[in-house]
Amino acid sequence: MDEKKRDNSVPGLDEFSIENGFMIDDGACENTAGAKKSHSRGKSALSTAIWIISIIVVSVGIAFGAIYAGADYLGIGFGRGGNKEMEIDKGSGTAQIAQRLNDVGVVKIPVLFRAYCKLKHYDGKFKYGVYTFDSELGYDSIAQMLMTEGAKAESVKVTIKEGSTVDEIAELLEKSKVCTKSDFIDAVQNGDFDYDFIKGIPVESVHYRLEGYLFADTYNFYNYDSAKCAFLAVDKMLGNLDKKLKSANIDINNLTVNLKPYTFHEILTMSSIVELEAGGNKTEMPKVAAVFFNRLQSDDFATLGSSPTRKYPYGNGMYNTYECSGLPVGPLCSTGIETIKATLSPQQNFEYFYFVTDAKMKFYYNKTIAQHNATIAKLQAEKNWIYED
Repeated sequence: MDEKKRDNSVPGLDEFSIENGFMIDDGACENTAGAKKSHSRGKSALSTAIWIISIIVVSVGIAFGAIYAGADYLGIGFGRGGNKEMEIDKGSGTAQIAQRLNDVGVVKIPVLFRAYCKLKHYDGKFKYGVYTFDSELGYDSIAQMLMTEGAKAESVKVTIKEGSTVDEIAELLEKSKVCTKSDFIDAVQNGDFDYDFIKGIPVESVHYRLEGYLFADTYNFYNYDSAKCAFLAVDKMLGNLDKKLKSANIDINNLTVNLKPYTFHEILTMSSIVELEAGGNKTEMPKVAAVFFNRLQSDDFATLGSSPTRKYPYGNGMYNTYECSGLPVGPLCSTGIETIKATLSPQQNFEYFYFVTDAKMKFYYNKTIAQHNATIAKLQAEKNWIYED
């Protein structure tokens, strides 16, 4: 009898296939493949969109940069307007001049101005002196002024000593015929100067706004017009302070002494006390600073008790460290960079609270008031004692 070939097919099973013992729905495969294709198309579309947006952003940035550079070259727009007076020191290079122009707002892109001057072979042809620029001048007009105009007056060499007050500096500049005292005081109190450290001055508390900020150094000041030269003199001293701080890598927004934070105004205030007490002695400055920070950070001292501060004539006792608690309201004099550095880095592990000097300005440090008084008595007996009221 003929055997019929068995048909193992199951009705409806043609829609399925068996693979590795599992039944796979061909429709499901088609759906999965479609989803993958759809997902791939979605990713491709997103990538394309991001790419297009990036191109647009870059293009807009380039366009804006080109417009900004063109406006700077031509001297138009972007907050310009008004005359800007500035001084260019003798021996200044194009890079320094370009930066100075940027500082006062005449040039917005100093590197572009430098490139322009190099391209036009203007390097080395600029004259030092005092200039009044219209801030809407283009590069070529600025360059022509720098090459054809020059100093409006001869400069006067003046040395501002460490420990000088605003009053003393004003008198010195008037004596040197740079400007009148009144014009100098007006510049100190009301001049518009663009330096970060000025923003931290509590102008409502201090007597002279810029007391202590006029950096002690030797300068060449112009003397062709009292009010203008007073402004330029103050600006030069402030600029020198700014430059010295940056050269010493002093970040005025991040200052600590003995792990305690201080503002730059507070550091400059303490620095003025160190200046007056140490008398310019670089060896003793860190020790003197340590003594006063020890007092400032101790609960045993209600006041700092610095004798020279009693001589400051203004402030109704707010500068006198025998009357006010803690630091005075502001600096009492100008200092040098070494004093500022010593104030920021007082002698470590120097656990003294008192000091006194003899007639030869030798310093003696003590930990207790009893030891301090004994040292004074000894110096008096030896007739080697200087007493200050």
